[in-house]
Amino acid sequence: MSKDYYNILGVSKSATQQEIKKAFRKKAHEYHPDKKTGDEAKFKEINEAYQVLGNETKRKQYDQFGTAFNGATGNSGRGGQGGFSDAGFNWQDFARQAGSQSGFGGYRTNVNFEDFDLGDIFGDFFGGRSQSRTRSNQSGSDLEYQLDISLRESAFGAEKKINIKKLETCPNCSGKGYESSAKIITCPQCNGRGRIISSQRTIFGSFQTETICPTCQGQGKKPDKFCPKCHGQGRVETAKQLDIKIPAGINNGESIKISGQGEAGIKGASSGDLFITFRIKPDPKFRRKGYDIISQQEINIAQAALGDKIKVETLDGYGTLKIPSGTESGKVFKISGKGTEKLHGRGRGDHLVEIIVKTPKSLSRKAKRLLEQLKQEI
Repeated sequence: MSKDYYNILGVSKSATQQEIKKAFRKKAHEYHPDKKTGDEAKFKEINEAYQVLGNETKRKQYDQFGTAFNGATGNSGRGGQGGFSDAGFNWQDFARQAGSQSGFGGYRTNVNFEDFDLGDIFGDFFGGRSQSRTRSNQSGSDLEYQLDISLRESAFGAEKKINIKKLETCPNCSGKGYESSAKIITCPQCNGRGRIISSQRTIFGSFQTETICPTCQGQGKKPDKFCPKCHGQGRVETAKQLDIKIPAGINNGESIKISGQGEAGIKGASSGDLFITFRIKPDPKFRRKGYDIISQQEINIAQAALGDKIKVETLDGYGTLKIPSGTESGKVFKISGKGTEKLHGRGRGDHLVEIIVKTPKSLSRKAKRLLEQLKQEI
């Protein structure tokens, strides 16, 4: 039965090469045998699908003939080598160089190393991004905070206090991880090298890799005793109160950045940033749309028919709105400059008043007679 390579990778038949590559990377990461979610058979199947769909020529053949053309195994007139050789990389040469110590044992796969970041799949094994620098110069993490504000606060701005918990530089050791009385000694685990060599077996064989020493974090030296307050981390969790200035005109879901108010960096590295996202609470009288404020105002039949001057509430208080005769329900009137302040510009939005003509449910005899007379006149 012909395999559905598009379904295996979870992409549509109209997917671009970039979308196919992205889907392959995601699934290869998920099903790699060394992962907890790994599945060797599924991993092979994903790789087989990518070797076809990731190659424009093979993809065209597959779209026309299905898997009958045997493109997944590379049998396209090149001696069945396909796979890496199609991408300028010969798997057989690689396996021969690795020799018996590599533990490949004849296992063959067509994964193209250029198609994904090996650090994403094998983590520390290939010395991924997490191993590219020591913890001694690692910047602090950014923090996110959601702040609920009123519609009026979003319109005109305000100041609020917030309480957050974050990692701050240890006040006892000033972030060093040890007190001044401690002695600095050569790290016993790496013997001062700052890095250690470890071995790991994968489906590609056994490899040796050099990684940062977890004891000294790549420094080669360590104190004979750590700071009793932070236990050598250089940072402690602290509750902190911050004064936040809400920008006038900020809208629902928008954020501001407060530089340096994230978590402290390690051993003197720069702190992260604090991102505050605002959520506007529902208001019983007003609704916001962009920089405009919308409200509803009820009038009776007589006011709608004859016209009137009515009192309406805005963000600035009460004002007067002239209702012309013959106003219908749903009519919207604009009061210029009574909306919210504009975040990135001058001036304000408008206040839009929607008129709702209220029909009475019960009438007095006199009112009925007047309406009957009105009906005759109209």
